[in-house]
Amino acid sequence: MTGTPIANVSDTARWVAYYRAMETERPDAIFRDPYARRLAGPEGEAIVRAMPKGATFAWPMIVRTAVMDEIILRAVSRDGVDVVLNLAAGLDARPFRLPVSPGLTWVDADLPGILEYKRQQLAGERPACRYRPHAVDLTNADARRALFREVGAAGRRVLIVTEGLLVYLQPEQVAELARDLAAQPSFRWWLIDLASPWLLQLMKRTWGKQLQRGNAEMHFAPAEGTAFFSPLGWREVEFRSTWEESHRLKREMRFAWLWRFISRFQSAKKREEARRISGIVLLERS
Repeated sequence: MTGTPIANVSDTARWVAYYRAMETERPDAIFRDPYARRLAGPEGEAIVRAMPKGATFAWPMIVRTAVMDEIILRAVSRDGVDVVLNLAAGLDARPFRLPVSPGLTWVDADLPGILEYKRQQLAGERPACRYRPHAVDLTNADARRALFREVGAAGRRVLIVTEGLLVYLQPEQVAELARDLAAQPSFRWWLIDLASPWLLQLMKRTWGKQLQRGNAEMHFAPAEGTAFFSPLGWREVEFRSTWEESHRLKREMRFAWLWRFISRFQSAKKREEARRISGIVLLERS
């Protein structure tokens, strides 16, 4: 027995899908994913119940989903994005649930098994745009670069999405991925989520044993923040603090009011460090 229903890193997609189902079923939901519970399955619920503070820590995942929804919709409607490439797409159903343009091309890239599971669960559902799943092992450099060349040639203004992916990679793997993405001139923007070293240690203390047993350890949380990407061809153009966005969206952690009160007595440097503990970041080619 592993002590947790997480058997491999792909199972984290069921975990996060169940968080989306939790939010969808609220009467005051800030987004609705009618496919989330179906995609999470009973395994997703079992993971949340088995993980320490599993339900308590739903709020940052819910905030991340809502903020990324906003940025993606804005990129398509305002910035003319014609292709979205979702790497390690997992059980994300955005091309089916978001009101995107029918002319948009959406490519989900992930391992064959998880894409086939998603295909089965969404059989009969109509995506809002041109949808194409692409089975690929992103750790295979040749296969990854071939996919990037293909997608790069198909679009003029491409948005890359990596939600919940980078934290599971080693820094050198993230750097290699960043360089490969920057090699495609049409890859204009890259939407990521980013944790700080402090948050990484908190997550390891809370979930480390369960994730390690499931071969899904967390690694990436650069001390330099988004400056990590500067020499790799990318620069920060927008940082949405998970903490601040949780207040805006009314999905805060318990006792958030107390932490806001304490922050009034901190220096500007400390407050900035606190707001960057976790965030959703839009990068642009530099």
